[in-house]
Amino acid sequence: MDQKKIEQKFKEKEIDIKYFVQAIRKIIVEQSYRAKIGHIGSALCIVELLAVLYEKILNISGLSEPDRDRFILSKGHAALALYAILFLKDWISKEELNSFCSDNTLLGVHPEAALKGIDFSTGSLGQGLSMGVGAALASKIKNKPYCVFVLLSDAECNEGSIWEAVMFAAHHKLSNLIVIVDDNGQQALGYTKTVLNITPLENRFKAFGWDAHSIDGHDTLKIEKKLLSLSSIPDKPHIIIAKTIFGKGISFMHNKIEWHYLPLSEELYHKALNEIGVSIA
Repeated sequence: MDQKKIEQKFKEKEIDIKYFVQAIRKIIVEQSYRAKIGHIGSALCIVELLAVLYEKILNISGLSEPDRDRFILSKGHAALALYAILFLKDWISKEELNSFCSDNTLLGVHPEAALKGIDFSTGSLGQGLSMGVGAALASKIKNKPYCVFVLLSDAECNEGSIWEAVMFAAHHKLSNLIVIVDDNGQQALGYTKTVLNITPLENRFKAFGWDAHSIDGHDTLKIEKKLLSLSSIPDKPHIIIAKTIFGKGISFMHNKIEWHYLPLSEELYHKALNEIGVSIA
C-alpha cells in the first residue's frame, strides 16, 4: 500500500493499525533522510507503542480540550515518530512535517510545546517523568478525569531524578499516571547493561510501590490489552516495561549503537524503505 493511500484511509478511519505502523516508519525514514539527521533507531523502536496510544488509548477529542489526556515523550530525541503521528492524525500539515529540522521550524530533533499537539517540551533526559507526575497530581487535585502518559527510555532510569519522581508518585497514589519504558537495552555510548545495569526494572518499580508489568513492545494487541487493563488497579501509579528492538523494522539498524546518531546514505535509504514494506512513492 503506498503512502497516499495509507494517509487517505487513516483520515477516513479505515486503516488497520499495522498500516498505521508502516506509515509512521516510512515517514521516519523519509524525513530523517531528507534532513540528514540521526536518532533514527530511537524513533523506530517506539512506533508500535505510540501507534496504540494515539489510535486506541489516549482520550484527545481536541488539542485544546482541557480534560484531554496528556502525553509526554520524555525520550525527546525520538520526536520524529511523534511528528509522524501528528501528521497522520491531521494535526500538523504536510508542509509543517516537511520542515523537520529546517530553519525557523517548530519540528526540531526534540519536541517543543509551541507545536500543536505537544504538551511538554522535552529532551533533557530524566525530566519527563517529573513533568508527568506534576500533571497527574494537578489532575487529581482539581478532580479532573484526564490521565497522564509518559514514555521513558530505559537509559533514563540511570538518572536520580527519575527515582525521586517514582517515590513521589507512589506516595501520592497517582493511579492516573501511566509510564511506558522503551526497554531497547542501549543508549548513546553503549549497551545499558554495561553502562549501568538496571535490571530487573519491573521488580525495582514494584519495590517502590508501583503497579508494574512487562510486555513485548512491538505486539500492538498485547500493548492495547495491557493499557486498557490498568484502570482496574487503584491507588498505584502504573508502569509497563516494553521490551523493544532498537531500529525495529530495518534489519541493518537492529541493536546497533551507531544508529543512535548516523544519518542515512542514499543506498541505505532505499534499502530501509524496501525493508519496511511500503512501496516507494
